[in-house]
Amino acid sequence: MKKLVRLPIPKTELANQLGVSRSIFYYQPRLPQKDEGLKFQIEQVMENNQAYGHKRIALALGINKKRALRVMKKFGIKPYKRRSKFTKLEDQNKPALSYPNLVKKLCPIAPNVVWATDFTYLEYQNKFLYLSTVIDVFTREILGWNISFARNQYLMLGALINAFNMTKTKPHIHHSDQGSGYDSNEYLDQLKNKGIQISMSAKASPWENPFQESYYSQFKLELGQTNRFNTLGELIEAIHLTISNYNQTRIHTKLKMSPRQFKQNYYQRLNQTIQVTQNINLTNQTTDQVGFRQVVEKMGT
Repeated sequence: MKKLVRLPIPKTELANQLGVSRSIFYYQPRLPQKDEGLKFQIEQVMENNQAYGHKRIALALGINKKRALRVMKKFGIKPYKRRSKFTKLEDQNKPALSYPNLVKKLCPIAPNVVWATDFTYLEYQNKFLYLSTVIDVFTREILGWNISFARNQYLMLGALINAFNMTKTKPHIHHSDQGSGYDSNEYLDQLKNKGIQISMSAKASPWENPFQESYYSQFKLELGQTNRFNTLGELIEAIHLTISNYNQTRIHTKLKMSPRQFKQNYYQRLNQTIQVTQNINLTNQTTDQVGFRQVVEKMGT
């Protein structure tokens, strides 16, 4: 018995029977290829920014954040997360201070209006190393920092003095929590002698100093495991590089760029505005002088 052999139907004939274009049989979806390419780009960005979520990756690549999130979910790409809550036990039984929160409803529109400060801890070789930083609330730039194995007023004071030395200026308002160190005479005298207004969060209200709380949560993610460093010097160098990367390179979600770039853009716009204002004033003065001369000439005739 002869076997029936089914001959393949030509694509043209099949397309006519189905009422579709012949090219549909050659179509290959391009989205998977695009996703593979984007996956490679995302991984490149995350090589140096392991804590970047989909929003910062979207800003870095100039793409829609929903697309970045979809591709990251598709390939199981996740930012590095390692967070722990830091409770300042020594400050829990302290009486509240009388300094008000001056920045609660304040939105600074220029650098050096409000500086905020706080400290956190880093666990290293079964010891606690404390890091204190000072941040400009407008530019979100870390202006000064200091580290110490001792948690006292000199830890915070070192960061403040470092900020003064690095910026050669001072803020109008200094904001902190009510932690020990910020209420010391040495620290408060530094602020009072420079005529800086003192602002403090309400006791046990860390959400009233969100600028530093937010910074530290990301800082620890990007610094990574501290015990991987063989020496304290290597750890300090890594802290310096992490802060420098934050200021100069890392994209800040709210700013859509790095703090240093945001500050540079601000001063460029400010200088342009000043130049335009000066030109307008010069034009007005020239116009006034011409008008006055014409009036004098008419009076002479």
